[in-house]
Amino acid sequence: MEAVRIHEPGGPEALRVETVPIPRPAPGEVLVRLEASGVNFIDVYKRTGLYKVPLPATLGEEGAGTVTALGEGVTGIREGDRVAWAGVIGSYAEYATVPAARTVPVPAGVETSAAAALMLQGMTAHYLATSTYRLSEGDTCLVHASAGGVGLLLVQIARRLGARVIGTAGTEAKAALAREAGAHHVIVYSTQDFVAETKRLTDGRGVEVIYDSVGKSTFLPGLDALAPRGMMVLFGQSSGSVEPIDPQVLNRKGSLYLTRPVLGHYTATTEELRRRAGDLFGWVARGELAVRIGATFPLAEAAAAHRALEGRRTTGKVLLQPR
Repeated sequence: MEAVRIHEPGGPEALRVETVPIPRPAPGEVLVRLEASGVNFIDVYKRTGLYKVPLPATLGEEGAGTVTALGEGVTGIREGDRVAWAGVIGSYAEYATVPAARTVPVPAGVETSAAAALMLQGMTAHYLATSTYRLSEGDTCLVHASAGGVGLLLVQIARRLGARVIGTAGTEAKAALAREAGAHHVIVYSTQDFVAETKRLTDGRGVEVIYDSVGKSTFLPGLDALAPRGMMVLFGQSSGSVEPIDPQVLNRKGSLYLTRPVLGHYTATTEELRRRAGDLFGWVARGELAVRIGATFPLAEAAAAHRALEGRRTTGKVLLQPR
């Protein structure tokens, strides 16, 4: 089979398409023939060495496809079932082995590509809005990168929960996508000061929560856009890592909360994983949540997919498809 691997950290050119043996499922695992693999910033972090992985490594944290073989002891899954997963490295390939307990069944009303697009980013949006800071009627949230993969889903989920949504985007075209997803206001940060605009839109008070996947360029200014006792939820760093902060800054700016969540801690059990994915799949099947697949690349063009993602030339979800 073909797989995209790295042998040392580096730029997109470090991604190599190689021919390797099809893996065999170990006890408790299933072998899946991939139909789509998600491309995410965590893949970039692992490719560059920001997040360490044993090398050589096949990248890819999420995917969806058809089960072709079962490891010893696997029950409740059959060959031919469609499944999806997130948080298991190795999906930049034609086949992948996945622990059965980390798979989610894909229902008939959801396309396989949509399932792959939802797993990491959709469940991230789900836990951010329903668990990290549970939005409710009367809350106002700020969603950075609101036209991105997580952003477009988070905007929709926040609206479902009754929140007022302020988004940010880098261009008017991206702002239009965020508005289409349901954002009440979108700030184009290339021409507007997002802190000043957020304060203006909230009559000087600020927002209850900021969902920030951008990091270095937005984190410190964002603290000034929070209401007293507001929460900064930092869940990514597409612009770079955030510098260390003196906790007294949180005190001076209004007894603020700061958290740095990760999906694995919000899908730690099979039950929680399948509950979150089940909510998302149900909303999609009923037409209540739209999944935007912004770009699809052949598996062999993974490097081009990374360049597009890092260059902020994408909206919605970026997928790889095996041949």
